[in-house]
This record gives sequence, C-alpha cells and structure tokens, in this order.
Amino acid sequence: MPNTAGRTALITLALQDLIPGAHHDHMTVQVAERDPEKNAVHTWVGTPYAAACRIAEALWGDGGTAPEPDVSPLAAAEDAKRRRDLGGEVAALMSGHDRLTTAAWYPARPGDLVHVHYEGVGTLPAFGETYLVAAGDHGFLTLRLLAHTLPEGESGDGMVGCFAVEDDPEPLTEVWMEAGPHRLTIVRDGRPVHVGGAR
Repeated sequence: MPNTAGRTALITLALQDLIPGAHHDHMTVQVAERDPEKNAVHTWVGTPYAAACRIAEALWGDGGTAPEPDVSPLAAAEDAKRRRDLGGEVAALMSGHDRLTTAAWYPARPGDLVHVHYEGVGTLPAFGETYLVAAGDHGFLTLRLLAHTLPEGESGDGMVGCFAVEDDPEPLTEVWMEAGPHRLTIVRDGRPVHVGGAR
C-alpha cells in the first residue's frame, strides 16, 4: 500500500513552495473557471493541504486521510522519525495542525473549556485536567489550569498544568499536538464541540 500521507505532505510542500518565504498558515489555493458566455466565475478555494488531499485522492484513492488516530500528532511524527520516514513525519505534523485549524469550532475563544484525559500507566492512575481559555494581558489567549483529578502525592504531580500557556496566539496547539485530539474534550457555551476518542 502506498504511503499516501507522505505523498500528500510532499504535494502540500510543493504547493507552499510556489510562493517562497510565504507564511504557510496564510496561504490559500484558488482554482477558477471563467465562463465568458455567462459572464461568471466559479471558484474553489482551500488550503494547500486540502488541495493536496484532493490531488492524492485522485491519484491514489484515499487522499492520505485516515480515521482519527489514537496517538497524538507528535507521537505519530516521532514514530515515523524512528522508521526514518521523513514524509510520514512531516505528514503527521502537518495533518495534526491542519485537523486543528480546519475544525468547525476553531479558533479557541475565551470561555472555552478544554479537558485532557490521561490513561493510567504503571502505578500512575488515570486522571484528567480541565483548562479555561481566557483573554491574555497582551491581546492573545491564555490557557489556565482550573482543576485536575490526580490524587495528591502521586508521581505524576510534575505533569499537572503542563499545557498552561500565557498570551499565545494559538493556545490549543501544544495540547492538541502533544496530548492528541483523541484525549481532548472541548466545550463551548456549555456544549461539546470536540469529543476526543468519539467514534
């Protein structure tokens, strides 16, 4: 089976390289059809990654997409790195970032609640943390730890609050990429907008 995720990443990089030095998060791809008889223009606009997925789907069948993995994008990239699969490593990181930034609820807003679930490992029990997205002091957003369920004195105390950030333009990037979307539940206005692990 071909590594379509790696090929999709390479197509994405090729599209992004069309404008040297461009900020990749601000790039779009536009395909236009001009109909002179009807004096109309029909367009498709999307990210370089979305265009690459369509190209890969046409060439190889699945566009490099797969069901939501049960590993974080960072863990998937590390796994590819161990296999010396540069395309897979880049694809894991780009795909993870794209899944975040193209989610219907993105970007984060003040008042959002972010819950992170950790599985138990060895003697460390399963536990969770809840963070609040709040306005920062300098115009960006803060991710503030509200509560956790790790019992006092457990060996994982140093992990608690590790995803808190101050004045960050994208406060969810680190928790999304490191913990993984499958471990997150995001609530906005009392309604879940992302439920990790949901199938």
